[in-house]
Amino acid sequence: MTATTVDDRVNDRAAVASRAARVSVSRCYRFELVKLVSQWRIRLLVLACWIAPALFVAAVSEQSTLPTDTLFGRWMHATGWAGPLVMLGFAGTWALPLLTSVVAGDVFASEDRLGTWRHLLVAVRSPRRIFSAKALASLTVILLLVAGLACSSTAGGLVTVGNQPLVGLDGHLLAPADAAGKVLLAWVCVLAPTLALAGIGLLGSVALGRSPMGLLIPVLVALAMQLAQMLPLPVAVRLALPSYAFIAWNGLFTGPAQLGPLLIGVAVSLVWAALTTSLACLLFLRRDFTNLSYDGSGRRAITTGLLPPAGLLALTVTVVAVATPSVGSGIQQNKVQRSVATAFAHLYRLQTEQLNRPAVTEAQLRATAVCNKGAGHLAPEGPGNDWRCVVSWHLPGVEATGQAVYQLDVTADGRFVADGDGPKEVNGYFLVRTPAGDAPNPLWQFDGNAELLATTPKG
Repeated sequence: MTATTVDDRVNDRAAVASRAARVSVSRCYRFELVKLVSQWRIRLLVLACWIAPALFVAAVSEQSTLPTDTLFGRWMHATGWAGPLVMLGFAGTWALPLLTSVVAGDVFASEDRLGTWRHLLVAVRSPRRIFSAKALASLTVILLLVAGLACSSTAGGLVTVGNQPLVGLDGHLLAPADAAGKVLLAWVCVLAPTLALAGIGLLGSVALGRSPMGLLIPVLVALAMQLAQMLPLPVAVRLALPSYAFIAWNGLFTGPAQLGPLLIGVAVSLVWAALTTSLACLLFLRRDFTNLSYDGSGRRAITTGLLPPAGLLALTVTVVAVATPSVGSGIQQNKVQRSVATAFAHLYRLQTEQLNRPAVTEAQLRATAVCNKGAGHLAPEGPGNDWRCVVSWHLPGVEATGQAVYQLDVTADGRFVADGDGPKEVNGYFLVRTPAGDAPNPLWQFDGNAELLATTPKG
């Protein structure tokens, strides 16, 4: 009897110990998520991402001067769908790298600073589950912040300006429902480079320990990639950088959509996210948690954290160069001419409707553009602010050919701003008089996008 009781107690204690040792990933995830959300800075970021964009978009939309140097900024008076796109451009440049640094770049380093690894290991007893839980908790918070930026900016634009059609990058008019779908898809696409930065943040947090440099790694990497995107790099190198997906969503707003660069950018970003997260997990599992003075992985951080991403960059550059036919910068005369002529035709039709003139179609206009660079003294390719285009078009029943001149500033990523240079009746004034009052002249200045890869027929 006594022996049986003792055996039962031993078995009960073993069962309790076994259950305590097998802490599930979902339970660890909930614990890590609560830890993250309980931090005051995370709470402030959540509030800021869900409130500040709406206030910003509403305030800018009420101003007389719009951020015309920002993509879709010139249309913030015309439609509420321009606001979330302006916010998306800002987020890809500044907000998302900062958010991933604060969340993913500090999720492991904070345990080093507080000296709580031994308590966590005793409770969970599985470094792999700890890593999975922390990575998933960081991903959840980042997705919450991105959703806040998107929803808040959209609400601010729609409430302030309204659910109006949006003018695309090639001048064609997007119905509100179509604009809503493309705006949503654009925000979904930037999740891929955000995940890549989050993986880099996890890798920096694991590799550098309590060092504050781990917190800055995603910001520094994003800044370096943004600077690289401003340079006249070969198109294969540009598309091989995960940061390209932050700007490749522009192609969604042309007709037809320029999906090639976007799909490549998203795929490259997801590969970077998978590689950096796997490297972070590998370093974490190989760590010596008995060393309380741990302050980074030293040489292992360099060999494991730097060499594989460098190899991945070289591999993606090679793959993109072989798979895509474009060479050099990808900005060529025929592409610029086609983009300018297409945008002009769409916008001329919009101006015709504004002025209550007889309707005309793009096919009837037969718009063409002849562009040169450096007044014809330079090769007509590559970025620069010395592009000049002469657009010609025909009106039904009119023998004379209309012409308009535009000065172009073409950036290294293919985006350009066309500034009207006469005649004044077409593009010489910022405002045009319409039956409903003065309205912005769509032909005075407009944005466009020259596809870097193989040309896509436009219409």
